[in-house]
Amino acid sequence: MKVATTTATVLWVLFVACNAPQDPTTPPPNHPTTETWHLGPFTKLDAENPILVPTTAGQLHDDPLLDSLNQWEGRNVLNPTALVCNDSVYLIYRAQDQGMTSRLGLATSADGVHFTKEVAPIFFPARDSVQQYEFPGGTEDPRIVELPDGRYLMTYTGYDGKTARLMHATSPDLRVWIKHGLTLGYGKYRDLWSKSGAVVSERVGERVVAKRIDGKFWMYFGDTNLFMAHSPDGIRWTPLESAENGRLVSVLHPRAGYFDSRLVEPGPYALMTEAGIALIYNASNAANANDPTLPKFTYAAGQALFDAERPYRLLDRSDDYFIKPDKDFEREGEVNEVVFVEGLVPFRGQWFMYYGTADSRIGVATAKW
Repeated sequence: MKVATTTATVLWVLFVACNAPQDPTTPPPNHPTTETWHLGPFTKLDAENPILVPTTAGQLHDDPLLDSLNQWEGRNVLNPTALVCNDSVYLIYRAQDQGMTSRLGLATSADGVHFTKEVAPIFFPARDSVQQYEFPGGTEDPRIVELPDGRYLMTYTGYDGKTARLMHATSPDLRVWIKHGLTLGYGKYRDLWSKSGAVVSERVGERVVAKRIDGKFWMYFGDTNLFMAHSPDGIRWTPLESAENGRLVSVLHPRAGYFDSRLVEPGPYALMTEAGIALIYNASNAANANDPTLPKFTYAAGQALFDAERPYRLLDRSDDYFIKPDKDFEREGEVNEVVFVEGLVPFRGQWFMYYGTADSRIGVATAKW
């Protein structure tokens, strides 16, 4: 029997013998217990949720590709990232127009709950060098962290209507953006379906700053299995490949019989902690050989812990979700049965976690540090 997802403490198991060969997705022995590292428990702010909904009145964009004014968030708002700046929470969220093209909007809040939106998007497909990868599907699902030099690094999905591709951009101020193109490069991975880049970072007060490991930045990405890439500067990224066969190294994969039986996908940035690298990940329940207590294809979220020095080495992993769709606006929408976590900020002594609901609206949950 499952406990309530909004206050549940995730339970963990050990199941690898000391001398067994190490599958990178199987926790090794003697790993930390949940109580020493997990984030949460998180409580949904039911009295306030959803905190962001689509708007048509006044939300207009002079679209450079459509050559017309566009109600850019008239259909859905979803899947936000977040950061703290000037004692406020800045929410960068994905929005869809009626044609299902995605752009990124900005909303700000003094309390982390009540947000004021800007009228026009801050990031969108344009007539530039990456237009072919971003249109007509759009720019989707951002995740943002600071680089040590103070610039912001944002990973996002460029969708041309057929293939999703992991991309990234940088900005000094969230206004002027430099698009750096395909994160995995323009070689053999150019047309690989790839998305959801979660950069390993550390909390510095209320800032979240990308953290080097042995001189490199690291990123988890993928939306079936999780893979990794590393970078010397946060701009040039190299996928982690097996030296034996040249294939991407999978560091987390779906599990038959669990809530994550269909796919796994990174949530916000991965957080460096005393116990290791804590990663909130989104997951989908398969049509069969799944968690029978959840509807098939339900999106819920779990947590995983990776080694701080070898970020591809899994130490621990949740047996159960810690948040799932259980409200009407989370269960019914553009895509039913979805809670999708992408934003996480330390703010005024709490964690504020932001998530998309049914690919239509946005909710928030909080936890103590």
